[in-house]
Amino acid sequence: MTESRYTRPPPPHRHAGPSAPWPWIDIHDEVDANQLESPLPPIPPLCDHNDCGGCWKGYPQSRFPNWTPGQVLRSGIAEAVHDYDTTDPCIIHYVNVDTGGFFTDADKHFVREGDVDVFWNEIAHETRPSNLRVRALFIQNLSGPVLQMLGAKYNIEPFFFSSSLSSIPSRFQEEVRPGKGDHITITLSFIRTVRATSSKPLFPSNHNLSSTSSTDLISLEQMINTQAPLRIGEDMHMLALDLLSVHLIRRNDGLGSTIISYHGHDENATSAPYLHERLRFAGQSVYWQSIFQKSPDPTFVLLTFIWHAMYAWDEALEKLYGHICWMESQIMRSSDMDLTRDLHTIQAHLLHYSSLLEDFRKSVVFVNDTLNPAMDSLPNDERLLSRKLLEKECNNLLIEVERLEKSRTMQERRLKNVMNLVFSTVNILDSKRMQDLTEAAVRDSAAMKQIAYLSMIFLPASFVAGVFGMNVKELSAQTLGTLPHYFAAAFPLTAVTVWIVIAFQSKHLFKNRETSSFWARLAWPILMFQSLFSKSKKTRTSLSSVNVLNQWNTNQQRRRRSTAAAGAIYELP
Repeated sequence: MTESRYTRPPPPHRHAGPSAPWPWIDIHDEVDANQLESPLPPIPPLCDHNDCGGCWKGYPQSRFPNWTPGQVLRSGIAEAVHDYDTTDPCIIHYVNVDTGGFFTDADKHFVREGDVDVFWNEIAHETRPSNLRVRALFIQNLSGPVLQMLGAKYNIEPFFFSSSLSSIPSRFQEEVRPGKGDHITITLSFIRTVRATSSKPLFPSNHNLSSTSSTDLISLEQMINTQAPLRIGEDMHMLALDLLSVHLIRRNDGLGSTIISYHGHDENATSAPYLHERLRFAGQSVYWQSIFQKSPDPTFVLLTFIWHAMYAWDEALEKLYGHICWMESQIMRSSDMDLTRDLHTIQAHLLHYSSLLEDFRKSVVFVNDTLNPAMDSLPNDERLLSRKLLEKECNNLLIEVERLEKSRTMQERRLKNVMNLVFSTVNILDSKRMQDLTEAAVRDSAAMKQIAYLSMIFLPASFVAGVFGMNVKELSAQTLGTLPHYFAAAFPLTAVTVWIVIAFQSKHLFKNRETSSFWARLAWPILMFQSLFSKSKKTRTSLSSVNVLNQWNTNQQRRRRSTAAAGAIYELP
């Protein structure tokens, strides 16, 4: 049912937000002593990128000195910067949204290893159109230089890249400038339906199968990994974790806002060309065009990204519902234990989906509550209209998230019903087997009775044969033994045997603490005599009490009759 390999580790949420005072340092890690002794200011001055000589090459330490080399390495940024694939160029798909709400200039830019300086000159000294509202960038095959250039150009907190590279759900606001703008980041995990491929390995890529015991292999196969894709149905589909990682730079300085969408190398993730195409298609919607024309807030463009996650959730739960219905039909015909294990696997994934949907809801609430500071420069009526539109759209998303959660809860309950059906079927089959075993035991008992009856028939004859076969003087004159000798030895041995057998069984006859030990039960004749004597004494006591009570009742009745007769005589005239 599930991919046994680890597609991604559990996300370390403690490293997801800039409010943490020590990024990517765990409790037992040592703090960099050089960082503590550094005389440089915690916040370096902003660079105008005119004569800096390529300050982007030192990102993230050039802008965020608290990110030491060890922390950059652990966060995954160092690997993305130095160990990226140079064979495939980094492709940046982009589209512009003008002040009229129209999506224009959709194109893509290739950044190869030899074109790094050219690309830096373009973004460092770019001149955007005067009517530009938002520029959306979709990063495909993110390379190290492009990561550093974007971070240095737009002063992006490294947490955006570390959360994206490590698939850590996060949401935070930074660089808040009243009346001018801010930065907001949404990193959201969601579920989407993808086609399954049979060529995927069954174990982690870093796992050495030669050094793995058979017990470990069985453990890997039986492990329920909720971070791995969930295979459903017979049409080779699976529900895989996807990541929506968007950084929105909102400002009103005439250069327009910027949306940066990160897309990883995972084949199950939403690709940059796909989301770029869907965003352009949303720009053709009459409903969204009306919103874009009424409000200049770039947050509405961000909502179209979040709607993509909502559509993916809806499709995934729809597929899962069909798979659960199929499993119900299979279980109705059989009680295969493999299906029971599959049910437990789906149950574990549904519990994980609950936390993902809750994180989805919190992200929508975050977008709704995090107001755009750049909108403060607008007139009150335009600002209020934009705010009402944003609340309405966020409420629409929240309603859909609530519907998804109810659908997930319904599927979870239905899955429990299926599991109960499996257990009930197994219990019925077990009861039927026990009934068959009981009937077989009854038949065996009847056969043993017949054998016992046959033994009773032959027992007298065997006894007689044994007696006549004894070497006693009464039967054989040449022997010294006699019948009195035989009875003198047999009767005491029989009495001792009966005594010991009853001593072992007397714990069921005398249920008190005094007879709990074997040595106390050896006195069973005395205990039996005491028990019979106490019972007879109680019987005599109860009989005497009954006789006294009957005599008292008789006397009372005689008194009442005498009183009644005397009253009748007194009333005569």
